[in-house]
Amino acid sequence: MSFAKVYSAQINLLTGTIVTIETDLSRGLNAFTIVGLPDKAVDEARDRVGSALKNSGYESPKSKNQKTVVSLAPADLKKEGPYFDLGIAVAYLLATNEIKFNPENKIFLGELSLNGDLKSIRGVLPLVQEAKHQGFEEIYLPKENATEAALVDGVKIFGADTLKQVIEHIDESKIQLEEGDDEIRKTKKKITLQPKTEIIFEKVITNADFSDIRGQEGAKRGLEIAAAGGHNIAMSGPPGTGKTMLARAFSGLLPDLSIDEVLEITGIHSIVGANGGELVKNPPFRAPHHTSSYVSLIGGGTFPKPGEVTLAHRGVLFLDEFPEFDKRVMESLRQPLEDNIVTISRAKGTAVFPSNFILVAAMNPCPCGNQGNKQKACICKQNDLDRYKRKLSGPIMDRIDLWITVSNIDYKKLGEVGDGEKSSAIRERVESARKIQKERCQKAGRKITSNSEMNVKDLTLLIKLSDEVRKVLEESSERLALSARAYHRVIKIARTIADLENSIEIEKHHILEAIQYRPKVQN
Repeated sequence: MSFAKVYSAQINLLTGTIVTIETDLSRGLNAFTIVGLPDKAVDEARDRVGSALKNSGYESPKSKNQKTVVSLAPADLKKEGPYFDLGIAVAYLLATNEIKFNPENKIFLGELSLNGDLKSIRGVLPLVQEAKHQGFEEIYLPKENATEAALVDGVKIFGADTLKQVIEHIDESKIQLEEGDDEIRKTKKKITLQPKTEIIFEKVITNADFSDIRGQEGAKRGLEIAAAGGHNIAMSGPPGTGKTMLARAFSGLLPDLSIDEVLEITGIHSIVGANGGELVKNPPFRAPHHTSSYVSLIGGGTFPKPGEVTLAHRGVLFLDEFPEFDKRVMESLRQPLEDNIVTISRAKGTAVFPSNFILVAAMNPCPCGNQGNKQKACICKQNDLDRYKRKLSGPIMDRIDLWITVSNIDYKKLGEVGDGEKSSAIRERVESARKIQKERCQKAGRKITSNSEMNVKDLTLLIKLSDEVRKVLEESSERLALSARAYHRVIKIARTIADLENSIEIEKHHILEAIQYRPKVQN
């Protein structure tokens, strides 16, 4: 009897963790034990591996009178999911001396079906990134995951359909020397090495274009500013005025993602299985229903998992019917809107998830939706109106940079041909403004790339206001009783408006326009 050690990996929060699979065989009554804090899915690997080996032409551990112990180290890390099936099978064959190979610098990932086929797993990209960081050179995994894994340069990716293919590729016990040959050749056909995946950026295609939306020029202007500076925005107006359509068209204004951002976002979506095995090459657009729970939106659980605010990272989080969300859910947005991260603390540890998104909120002005509507009368009672307004707390309103009103459109205008400015033209201005912001921040040695990410220190360092502009800002802030947070956000918005006009300095009219986007209703 013998001992073998191979390597695998699993997801731990949003990163990969290398797991060592040790297999020990000893005499005794038949037993197959997996230790190392396995969950139910890992513990059931005994049956999957046994059947897969049998149906791949090898002897199952259950058919021998021997004691098999599989240890997954580190022992204090909870092992979850079917990541280790392939590694356990290979380690068992290596321990029984049925195959021979050097397991160093190799990682084995994948779920096994009972007939020996390899099935895809989640979160491959972070696993391969961690493997490369730890110095591993070869990764063996299901073919369905090979394209995603090959995004990481400097690691050899081998995608296989079956357990038998992997074994035949790595097994060094069956070799032959051909006459006149100096090299050792394997008698079996090797599995294919997956070449590095090239990221090809395509034009963003959305279901709505700004030119398709009649009127609403004020809302379009506000959304352009929000896209240019990465600012949060809220739209209020009667039902059917185009708020949802505007929000969906908004995602087409955002600049292309960088390669690093593509890898980051694809890794997050891969962990939760939200990308369908595809690369996330465009800014994500997430639109959870207003009945969504606190955990689904923010993330959490006994073993913390990312929520919608993390899946919207580098993209858009659209919350339609904003006041209808549960109060606890709405208040939980305070940290991600302020710090661009979510911190989830549990007895077993603390998880920090990225959540740098643009919030687009849409709401009706009242429960019936007709307050201020010239075409229909509001039927809400005063108590209903007060209760509805109280759903939006001051801290949440403070953290939303722009508040715009979306009013009813004249029926004659609805029948006209859409000849408004196209999203592509607006996007060019947005990209130009983002480039200006990035260059400004880089010159100052800051790693931020948009105006919305600036803190108070950055405002002092990067933005200089003339005496006239500062006087207008201070007088307006005093009249509107703005908080310190709102005061600084007005400066950020004004800087974005100036960037859209390619203006070096913030002018008086930039501040005045920025102030117009503060909420008109005070709590």
